[in-house]
Amino acid sequence: MQAITRDVMEYDVLIVGAGPAGLSAAIRIKQLAAIANQEISVCILEKGAEVGAHILSGAVIDPIALDELIPDWKALGAPLKTPVTDDRFMLLDEDQAFRIPNPLLPPLMNNHGAYIVSLGNICRWLAEHAEGLGVEIYPGFTAADVLYHENGAVKGVVTGDMGLDKTGKQKADFAPGMELHAKYTLIGEGVRGSLTKLLEAQFNLRDHADTQKYGIGFKELWQVTPGQHKPGLVSHTQGWPLDNSTGGGSYIYHLEDNLVAVGFVVHLNYSNPHLSPFDEFQRFKTHPSIRGLFEGGKRLSYGARAISEGGLQSIPELTFPGGALIGCAAGFLNVPRIKGTHNAMKSGMLAADAVVDALKASRSSDELVAYPAAIKASWVWQDLDKVRNIKPALSKFGNIFGSMYGGFEMWLASFGVRLPWTFSHKKPDHACLKPANECTPINYPKPDGKISFDKLSSLYISNVNHEENQPCHLRLADASLAISVNLKEYNSPESRYCPAGVYEIIKSDSGPRLQINAQNCIHCKTCDIKDPMQNITWVTPEGGGGPNYPNM
Repeated sequence: MQAITRDVMEYDVLIVGAGPAGLSAAIRIKQLAAIANQEISVCILEKGAEVGAHILSGAVIDPIALDELIPDWKALGAPLKTPVTDDRFMLLDEDQAFRIPNPLLPPLMNNHGAYIVSLGNICRWLAEHAEGLGVEIYPGFTAADVLYHENGAVKGVVTGDMGLDKTGKQKADFAPGMELHAKYTLIGEGVRGSLTKLLEAQFNLRDHADTQKYGIGFKELWQVTPGQHKPGLVSHTQGWPLDNSTGGGSYIYHLEDNLVAVGFVVHLNYSNPHLSPFDEFQRFKTHPSIRGLFEGGKRLSYGARAISEGGLQSIPELTFPGGALIGCAAGFLNVPRIKGTHNAMKSGMLAADAVVDALKASRSSDELVAYPAAIKASWVWQDLDKVRNIKPALSKFGNIFGSMYGGFEMWLASFGVRLPWTFSHKKPDHACLKPANECTPINYPKPDGKISFDKLSSLYISNVNHEENQPCHLRLADASLAISVNLKEYNSPESRYCPAGVYEIIKSDSGPRLQINAQNCIHCKTCDIKDPMQNITWVTPEGGGGPNYPNM
């Protein structure tokens, strides 16, 4: 086969992912370059059709990082319009809701001073700011693979080829990917990124870290009736419909204009393969204390995304020769607060500081050792250290006793007391599934089409789109395992943990087979995480494919 000739573009800094971390890094680099009267070229690759298209978060944002990055953000019209005015936390059983009085909640759980936002719109605003500073942003281009120098240092990335058919052959509109070279490459592609996995393996970045833990987070955006709307209200719940051994909970955030964001998180270390996280979310909305909020309202959008939950113990080595991991690619989420944007932004800023110092010293492609040192000296590390035992305590003791322990430790942290131990994460999430015959099947109620919905109607309002005649981006290492193991032993859990109906068992005279509806994929990465045999690998499809989330 004839080798593909690729165009080459050279930059000082290449950033993969136009999320909060990547955009903050780019802005910070340009700010520092302007102060030093230094010319630094910065490029951001974004696989979504536009900046913000793949951004999905609750979201209540702590503005601490934004205050540092762009102190006059209010005057500049940043889309932070709804400050938190009321916090509520409830425990649910099947019929009732029990509110925990706010004075009993650890101060760390207080959301006052934060804002209820669309994180996608914040990223769009940050992108405009970055471009105004001279950052080049290319949406619709995937970072498909890593390029290396002869000495092994990262050289940059190659973007995905466009115009290949399902068999990998070139179509009439074939366009080869480009090579993007840079002195430093920052990886901010989000949770369970495909390049992050490659780099972790290439440079053994996880050798001294606990296994990463994950959850799947769902979100719907609703327009509710004016009588139900309470701007600034933030509500969280634990309990029903999840049992004591299945971690997770809900959030309900009241934005402006009668908009309400409702979401549900299921920790992916659940053991029952019959469980469907999507259907648990739909069932949650039918609770007597929740349903009334949505009656008479209209569901506007839907999405789902994996989230990193391992915390401090699971952060890998952050640097490699020629670059670094930033944001959720590294995993800076504060699990009990369900907040990671402020930490992601700060990580990008600190990586930017290290990059600019290296370029000033005429260095390139070496280890940015100042970056991890700066992270450990920053409020990011303090933020995560205070809650480092919460997620492993939930796994170790279950929801009830784990939450009680977590509350106790967070109260101690509020008085400056740090317990001398750190719990570890024992198992990767995929190893937590039990065989189907050891678990109780779950009969989910049929969706009513008003409050609860099915996957396909939900998928429609995620605006997902892929070119159908392209190579499948969900790759099986061994196709036979889908039947001989997943179906036979676990009752095909991929047909339930996928929030988009991608995986389907088709029965025929010749026997069952797995059908992959890759065009449905909303890029949540759950299959890459939860498959019991680790048989599924998510790779980038053609650029611009996937969901296109408005106001999410």
